[in-house]
Amino acid sequence: MSRSIIEKIWDRHVVETSQEYPDIFAIDFMLMHEVTSAQAFNVLRARGLPVFDPRRVIATPDHSIPTRHDRFLVYDNDARIQLQALRDNCKEFGVPLYDIESGYQGIVHVIGPELGVIQPGMTVVCGDSHTSTHGAFGAIAFGIGTTEVGHVLATGTLFQKRPKTMKIELNGVLQPGVYSKDVILALIAAIGTNGATGHIIEYTGSLISSLSMEERMTICNMSIECGARAGIMAPDETTYRYLKGRPCAPKEEDWERAVSYWSSLASDVDAEYDRTFTLEVSSLKPMVTWGTTPEEGISITSAIPFLSSMEGRKRELAERSLSYMELAEGEKIEGVPVDWAFIGACTNGRIEDLRIAAGILKGKKVAPGVQFYIVPGSEKVRAQAEREGLAEIFAQAGVSFRNPGCSMCVGMNDDRVPSGKRCISATNRNFIGRQGTGSRTHLASPATVAASAIAGCITSPM
Repeated sequence: MSRSIIEKIWDRHVVETSQEYPDIFAIDFMLMHEVTSAQAFNVLRARGLPVFDPRRVIATPDHSIPTRHDRFLVYDNDARIQLQALRDNCKEFGVPLYDIESGYQGIVHVIGPELGVIQPGMTVVCGDSHTSTHGAFGAIAFGIGTTEVGHVLATGTLFQKRPKTMKIELNGVLQPGVYSKDVILALIAAIGTNGATGHIIEYTGSLISSLSMEERMTICNMSIECGARAGIMAPDETTYRYLKGRPCAPKEEDWERAVSYWSSLASDVDAEYDRTFTLEVSSLKPMVTWGTTPEEGISITSAIPFLSSMEGRKRELAERSLSYMELAEGEKIEGVPVDWAFIGACTNGRIEDLRIAAGILKGKKVAPGVQFYIVPGSEKVRAQAEREGLAEIFAQAGVSFRNPGCSMCVGMNDDRVPSGKRCISATNRNFIGRQGTGSRTHLASPATVAASAIAGCITSPM
């Protein structure tokens, strides 16, 4: 029977199947951070259990860690407890920890690929919804809850219901000034936040082969925002070039064997899917959100939709969003003033994102009254940005270039948008209060964020 890449990887990892309960599903690798791990370790400790295989786990502090220059000083007591618990638990249970000044500390979804621990054909989990990022490597990767984190630590398996499959074709060539972030925002706007619920998405089409691994990660990262369980892309030469030589990637003869297996991970031409959708990207313009969900997005040159064009739940949500965002139906989104700008997070905190921002900021200044944070996704990204002179460009432009962490994406640390202020952000969620109580968030690409910070209002980078 013809199968998709999703089905091939899934079938390979089913330990046991039964009509009475979900599949017992093998997990190859787990990523951990300080927020969703403490209770899981407590379960092991209470039951006297070891970690099933510490070689299949890595941890790093990211959500609660300060990004200030004195980041060892944690003001928030809850954050301090979380961070110390992670350090203590990793030491007790033998889990590799990439801590501050290890050279690799950073956002868990950034350092995993940097280390080469995420490889095609794997199953990958983390107590974080944006684990879907790693599907860019041809892996089935998804977020899990704290109880499930404990189950994986103890057994290397999970109970999992077989997902439905969805094929999304992305065809065409992106115009200058349009990036993969615009593609995924356009897709979510088209199919909605529930458009792929219960499915794993396989991204295909002519666009995918032209994208770098970092661009692919941005798209897979936000698969969860349209309701998908995960997103995946078939591995190719771009994938192999990225992985080769990484610290944890296969070496020598093992490399050749690995590539031989990875090359088999492609969907059969006549594979069937539960759903399909096609998006043509050649005419796409830079995207920006106007509401409080990622599906409330439009081309930056467009006006906010009229409520009369919507029905039911969508209209009710739009009414609430417009009230919270202090915007009006029919209003042009371009030109809306911003108070803050942010580039970073597991969506757009990689070196290519910083290069894009630097290219726009070079020789220019951030508008008066705009506070602009650029937060690298890892210590490795920060060091590379310094070597390439990007950090100096940011400093001259008036940007605060900070230390690695989730930072302003989630507001679980010192970095928060003040109440009532408006932020143009290269993150993945614009939920009410996501970046700080009372904050207002507009999602966009790093290019749009940088251009808007210079202008002091939402502006196209084209």
